[in-house]
Amino acid sequence: MDYQYIGITVLWTFLYGYIIVGAIDFGAGFFMLYAKITKQDHLISSLVSRYLNPVWEVTNVFLVFFFVGIVGFFPDTAYYFGSTLLIPGTVALLLLAIRGGFYAFETYGKDSKFAWIFLYGMTGLLIPAAFSTVLTISEGGFIQKTDTGVKLDWFELLMSPYSWAVVFLAVISVLYISSGFLTYYAHKAGDTAAYKLMRQWFLIWAGPMLIICQFVFLSLRQHNEEHFNNAVTHYWWLFGLSIVFFIAAVVLILLKKFHGLAFIMIMIQFALAFYGYGLSKLPYILYPYVNIDKAVVNDNMAIALVIVFILGLLLLIPSLLLLLRLFIFDADYVKGNKK
Repeated sequence: MDYQYIGITVLWTFLYGYIIVGAIDFGAGFFMLYAKITKQDHLISSLVSRYLNPVWEVTNVFLVFFFVGIVGFFPDTAYYFGSTLLIPGTVALLLLAIRGGFYAFETYGKDSKFAWIFLYGMTGLLIPAAFSTVLTISEGGFIQKTDTGVKLDWFELLMSPYSWAVVFLAVISVLYISSGFLTYYAHKAGDTAAYKLMRQWFLIWAGPMLIICQFVFLSLRQHNEEHFNNAVTHYWWLFGLSIVFFIAAVVLILLKKFHGLAFIMIMIQFALAFYGYGLSKLPYILYPYVNIDKAVVNDNMAIALVIVFILGLLLLIPSLLLLLRLFIFDADYVKGNKK
């Protein structure tokens, strides 16, 4: 049995979970900062705080599972990515630590200083930009293998159109997903002022979301033609369906109807595109060095890891759903009547 394909599917699901949950968190931070600067913070601050308080502690669990699993299943990734991602990885961890500091001050402090809100808002954009470097490098062409090890060609990375397209995709996706969820959340809370503001932001970011996806595809064709051809030849239908769900979500929010369904469609939209990207890239994790057919651990370890991570997924997802049910979507909590 090809345990490596089961393993990478489970790990990809963890990463998808982090993208959705993390994007809501990251985008909420930026919207809080923007609202503070434009004197609109009184409209959304309480709404965002009600969402963040129960959820922020579990957001990074998805990410931890993914990185531990990817190294466990495919040890070669530690060698190649560990050496080349030292700087962006350190930056991302530092930014995560800053966000953790904000959560502590927000939760246990009596008031939030503007400096903390500024750091919280900016890290919401910088963290996904830093993490997007991993996907960029995985397309190949940026790592040089020498007699002394591997090194990252920073000049090539910074000059690559594909690299910047992925960075902008990460940032815009965060703002798009977050505004979509917060639109639904504000509507559920009956907060008319916050709803109007978040709906406006969602509609503003929907256009750039569609445009940047086209730029990513065009730049991928130039950077890694093999991956591009595989995507458009065999998995075009996944990306096509993704656009259909995108249009459906935008139309529902334009019509101010079925906001919960609209956000589910946003999640499906990203799931289709994300899994389409992953499937079209197989069997490579890192072109051309890490191939999951060759770089996987032995069968006994692979079976153990598959079992452990499936159990982890089965534990984490129901726990998150229970958390959402008890707090986020509780009728009294969502309206701010219960703390």
